[in-house]
Order: sequence, then C-alpha cells, then structure tokens
Amino acid sequence: MADQDQTPVFQIQRLYLKDLSLEQPNSPLIFLEQAQPHVDINLGLGVEPVGEGMYEVSVTATVTTTVNDKTLFLVEAKQAGIFEIRNIPQDQLQPILGIACPQIVYPYLRAVVSDICTRGGFPPVLLSEVNFQAMYEAQQQQQAGAGPNGAN
Repeated sequence: MADQDQTPVFQIQRLYLKDLSLEQPNSPLIFLEQAQPHVDINLGLGVEPVGEGMYEVSVTATVTTTVNDKTLFLVEAKQAGIFEIRNIPQDQLQPILGIACPQIVYPYLRAVVSDICTRGGFPPVLLSEVNFQAMYEAQQQQQAGAGPNGAN
C-alpha cells in the first residue's frame, strides 16, 4: 500500500475556457476596408498551484488585427486545465508544467480563437504550432543569464 502512494501521477482533471473577449471597435465601417490586414499574435503561459499536487496551467492568446492603423478586431482567449501531478521529482515538475501541460491545452485554444474570429464575421485566424519545449528552454536560459553568473 505504501508503494502505491509513491506512484507518479499525471492526470488531466479538467480542461476549460477561462476567459474570452472579442472587440470590434471600428465595426461596421472597418468591413469596407480593402487593404490587407496586419495580424499580431502574442502568447502567454501561466501556472498556479490550486491545491496539494494540483496545478492550473493556462495559455493565453492575444490576437490584434489592424487595417490602416485601425483595429479590425482584437481577440483575447485564455484556455486552462487543471492537472494532478504527484510523486514527480522536483527537477521534473517544472518541465511538465512548462511543456507537457501547455501542449495539451494549446489545441483547444487554437480552436477557440479560430471559432470566435469566424463568429465575429472574419476569416479564421489559425494559430501556428508552438514548440513549448523550445520556449521553456529559452526561458530557462534567460533566467540563468539573469542570475549572478551572467549579465543581461
């Protein structure tokens, strides 16, 4: 019985849309613009402990689309999941939270962003695939460079 208590656990408890916003500040006149829109996409990642061995991991996408310096639309979507992670060595916990969990959540976020753009009367915005491992490694290198051994 004691051995069972030390078995590593990684389970998805729930996936959910945490926040969603669509703004079209210049509608309906912006629909008459013929110029090619400029699309700017920013991604954010959040991790919050929510209990013993439970973590909320969220991925946020902010999509700003402009035409001739006027906002066509702005979408902000935050997709999240609650993950149960127990009996994992501490040095493996951060990569799981920073790579594995976002990889599970991200496809749902992509679908939400595409869907809300279409529902707003625009062509879908298809978020590209993201290499969360490369993002995580870059973040680790940046943090190491900011430490006492390196300069920014």
